[in-house]
Amino acid sequence: MAPQVTVDSINPKVIECQYAVRGEIVILAQKLQQEIQAKPEAYPFQEILYCNIGNPQSLGQKSITFFREVLALCDHPAILAKRETQALFSADSIERARKILDQIPGRATGAYSHSQGIKGLRDTIAAAIEARDGFPADPNDIFMTDGASPAVHMMMQLLIRSEKDGILCPIPQYPLYSASIALHGGSLVPYYLDEVTGWVLEVSELKKQLQEAKSNGITVRALVVINPGNPTGQVLAEENQKAIVEFCKEEGLVLLADEVYQENVYVPEKKFHSFKKVARSMGYGEKDIHLVSFQSVSKGYYGECGKRGGYMEVTGFGADVREHIYKLASVNLCSNITGQILASLVMSPPKVGDKSYESYIAERDGILSSLARRAKTLEDAFNKLEGITCNKAEGAMYLFPRINLPKKAIKAAEEVKTAPDLFYCRRLLNETGIVFVPGSGFGQVPGTWHFRCTILPQEEKIQAIVTRLTDFHKRFMDEFRD
Repeated sequence: MAPQVTVDSINPKVIECQYAVRGEIVILAQKLQQEIQAKPEAYPFQEILYCNIGNPQSLGQKSITFFREVLALCDHPAILAKRETQALFSADSIERARKILDQIPGRATGAYSHSQGIKGLRDTIAAAIEARDGFPADPNDIFMTDGASPAVHMMMQLLIRSEKDGILCPIPQYPLYSASIALHGGSLVPYYLDEVTGWVLEVSELKKQLQEAKSNGITVRALVVINPGNPTGQVLAEENQKAIVEFCKEEGLVLLADEVYQENVYVPEKKFHSFKKVARSMGYGEKDIHLVSFQSVSKGYYGECGKRGGYMEVTGFGADVREHIYKLASVNLCSNITGQILASLVMSPPKVGDKSYESYIAERDGILSSLARRAKTLEDAFNKLEGITCNKAEGAMYLFPRINLPKKAIKAAEEVKTAPDLFYCRRLLNETGIVFVPGSGFGQVPGTWHFRCTILPQEEKIQAIVTRLTDFHKRFMDEFRD
């Protein structure tokens, strides 16, 4: 009997789901990279410059020494007793590793933990949230996950019952959200960020989209807010956040706060405020609003993407619903222990007086100041190009420039049945080796075209990106000039 599994017979929700960050352009880039290795003279460039994904260490960012020392000691506790360890590792790394090992079942990172995560590590994270926000945090509200993505999937599983359930989601958005909504059978209800005012989230737009969804028979269950923004890089003002909290409370929506870039703020006039802090400062307690906050070890200044650590803080849900959230967590047994340890370290790094404090601060500030410089260099470069405008890079790890393509370029894209921004990004890759992700993979106002560029390539490579892009863009615009 012939195999029965074909594209026509697999789950249609899988076919519907898309993830542009690792989509067509990236697949082509990887192919080109193999061809360059085999035949370096085949292309006018010798290196692929990946600007497509927030994966800092793949692009040369160094890990934080204190974090890695603690992880090494926890993974191989036998070396704690060796004399050489005192010389190789800082005293506070050794002390932290011993403390963490005492909290792990069997003192082994290869053991399963409680499905929500190791209690002592959740205690550490809750204390750090409380110190950050100035309001109480409960370790029982913390669910440790393999990065923020599984936490997002868990909440979509919980909230979406059918295609008649909708999730308000920003456009542009990180495609994890559109993909997870599609996979779990719900409806994405878009709300558009205002590019003209720096990607501001207008509550009037939320109300408009909510009413339109209701008129189409959609029950909106939750609002996704990404702050700082991905792919747009804006940092929400506190007054704006208060209006968003008020909107969710009035409409009975779950507020899904993606706060994984909370350490990535590059302009002094903007500050990160967690939505939980904002809600509590408004006098709203647990019973007033359902709030889920996501954090990850993959971003910030740590960039530990491969360690897959993160958590969600779940507040405002009744005990009966919490039982089902715990059940979803327990289906996966637990998140990986190394990621759990790292999440606790990220939220509770060395403090003043600790042996590692000065070196930790130097490493952290060096990374963040470099990211700020890279963001400004790229922002300025984009704004000098004909037909391109780019909002200020306030935070996160990306820029999302708008490109006004000539009509001839749009027509050329249509002739090869390709979105115009994909057409541009494909040409850019083939001629320069630069990998941008087309804006159509994130969503955009119809008739506008963008691309997302990370600020993560090492500082010494930023000028090469600017030079290659500038030369290409001039050739492209001249070729398709109307």
